[in-house]
Amino acid sequence: MSKTHSSTAHDDTPKLGGAPLIIVSGLSGSGKSIALRTLEDLGCYCVDNLPSDLLPEFVASVLGGSNPPSRLAVGIDVRNRAEDLSHLPHALSEVGKMGLQHQLIFLDCRDEVLLKRYADTRRRHPLGREGTRLAEAIALERRLLKPLAAIADKVIDSSDLNVHQLRRLIITELELSLQQGLSILIESFAFRRGVPTDADFVFDGRCLPNPHWNPTLRPLSGRDAAVRDFFASETTVEAYFQQVADFIENWLPRFESETRSYITIAFGCSGGRHRSVYLAERLAERLRTNGRDHTLTFHREIE
Repeated sequence: MSKTHSSTAHDDTPKLGGAPLIIVSGLSGSGKSIALRTLEDLGCYCVDNLPSDLLPEFVASVLGGSNPPSRLAVGIDVRNRAEDLSHLPHALSEVGKMGLQHQLIFLDCRDEVLLKRYADTRRRHPLGREGTRLAEAIALERRLLKPLAAIADKVIDSSDLNVHQLRRLIITELELSLQQGLSILIESFAFRRGVPTDADFVFDGRCLPNPHWNPTLRPLSGRDAAVRDFFASETTVEAYFQQVADFIENWLPRFESETRSYITIAFGCSGGRHRSVYLAERLAERLRTNGRDHTLTFHREIE
């Protein structure tokens, strides 16, 4: 199997969207829980910390039920015993014999970043023992997981990603299409920090009234009720939104006919906090209400 890192988003590596079973592994603190939660939001039936030798039995049990899920995602990491981790290649072979395609995502991260994350959260490392330094626990974990990293279909380095950037990466780079129809990502951004390079549509909200100049609304965001009420009272905002939403809904079926698996719609404003966030959230609400359940939001500047 071939490997790729997160920096190579458009290569020939098999995409994970076609795999009924996705295994998520990686270093503690690298973002495995975020990846699993995102996969769950995208329609996967998710289980974390499954002993690897139970994987074939688990898959057979879940998929053999009366209403089996279309996708499974399983977290397997160093919380397993070392001997269990060594069983994973055999377990994957058994799954393959069942006729089930599988993919392994491995979350990696630089040691200095992991040290800072643990210092910030004050969490205990799963391999931490009395008298064991955190750096030693990370080094041991890296050694134990090295065989899994070696067989991974995709290695994602989360060192320079925050929680929401990693979530966005799982949604977009892995090109997950876990339900029928388009996967739609709607994001907000600040123009002063650059336009998202992978957006299919970009809309400029800087022409609209700006709550930033209201001292009461300035600390809030476009998701807060007070800011939403402010925009609801502005006829120009309503006219702008309705025209953009009508345009998007009119053209989404054409993208589906072109066999696209996902589409990214971006709203920008000056600070990426009020107008763009409001427009992104409201468009997502409208699309979901009209049956496009596979719609997610990402707010680059505030998350």
